[in-house]
Amino acid sequence: MTYTTSNPSSELVQSFRSLEVDQQLALFWFVYKEMGNSVTPAAPGASTVSTEVAEGLFNQVKDMSHEQQLQIQRDLITGKNNLISREYGAMSDTTKLLFWYRLAQGMDSATIIPMPPNYQLTSEADTLLNQIKGLEFEQQITLFRDIVSPMGVDPAIAEHDESTGL
Repeated sequence: MTYTTSNPSSELVQSFRSLEVDQQLALFWFVYKEMGNSVTPAAPGASTVSTEVAEGLFNQVKDMSHEQQLQIQRDLITGKNNLISREYGAMSDTTKLLFWYRLAQGMDSATIIPMPPNYQLTSEADTLLNQIKGLEFEQQITLFRDIVSPMGVDPAIAEHDESTGL
């Protein structure tokens, strides 16, 4: 007899990845707005080193123009080979979560490009947000780690990119 089990995290990760890049970014924002207090900082037991590393990368992004900040976020999701994506790719999953949390805080304070006023999620992204809200806290954290982990470029395994020289 064969048994199958459902892994809500992997199904939700696939649903997240099937969204357009800007919808993925918007969903991160809505998750922060809806659950920011419960997810803060979305990395239980994070070390001070993780915080310092995430803050260092955040500060690099913060010093860019709003258009560059948006492009960097898109690049992280699409795995574009650039310096920020490589620095991100070298971080632990906990540090990656802290970094995205800091980006959301920066959006809240307008030091990072804010969400356009009255922005609406697509029905697919809204459905996914509601599914995420229905998960237990530990499942949410696992989901967020599964989402942010493969983003960016792992410099240890990345092939040389002639266009960037990296």
